[in-house]
Amino acid sequence: MPTFIALPAFQDNYIWLLQDHSTLQVTAVDPGDARPVITWLSRHPEYQLNTILLTHHHRDHTGGVLTLKAATGCKVWGPANDSIQGIDRPLAEGYQLRLYEQEIEVLAVPGHTLDHIAFFCNDPQEPWLLSGDTLFAGGCGRLFEGTPEQMYASLQRLASLPDNTTIYCTHEYTQSNLRFAQAVEPNNPDIQVRLEVVDELRRDGRITLPTTLALEKRTNPFLRCEEPHVVGAAAAHSGAVSAPGVQTFAAIRAWKDTF
Repeated sequence: MPTFIALPAFQDNYIWLLQDHSTLQVTAVDPGDARPVITWLSRHPEYQLNTILLTHHHRDHTGGVLTLKAATGCKVWGPANDSIQGIDRPLAEGYQLRLYEQEIEVLAVPGHTLDHIAFFCNDPQEPWLLSGDTLFAGGCGRLFEGTPEQMYASLQRLASLPDNTTIYCTHEYTQSNLRFAQAVEPNNPDIQVRLEVVDELRRDGRITLPTTLALEKRTNPFLRCEEPHVVGAAAAHSGAVSAPGVQTFAAIRAWKDTF
């Protein structure tokens, strides 16, 4: 299994590097800025960037692609979207990749954007997921292009993965997400404990990622839209009856947008 390294970028992005010690190669995930990657490579000259993985077309995830490709000759794998420059291998639902002796499945997860994909490695011992801006620690992405129905279905699909899946998302939003989660479920002790831990990490300037699917199922309101307390909170805030599932998701996503 590769080592995952988080490179901070912009105000709250993370560019994940997958570091393979046997081949001395690395993969960059969603490099919106080339500089953190080039800086890391300059400090570790024994490693070579051979692959870039992209989850969607937003500029803060793709802005460094052409510079990195020109500097290293790496190959770029990403959504089949003509607006993304530099892609060598367009990817869609069901594609299988082999990366550092691991099989990776491409999952279509529209909602945040229509082209959004995720990368899932179903390693028997340590499964992992590159979730981009679909599933965050404690939250989910805004609906810039997709519908609530699409995003809810995408999150349900990710929720069906093994509980021990480690999730690598791309923004440091955990603290604000958990403050919202606590507003939705003020009596959820798991959210309270997690928020206390995250508050301490952020006070020290430390990263709050990765997370696990098991933890998300207990503390992320967007994966808990069938729970009575979440359904009730959605209805109370919106002033309208919300059925469990997608209606509740739509209500709390709209609530989060103005929280």
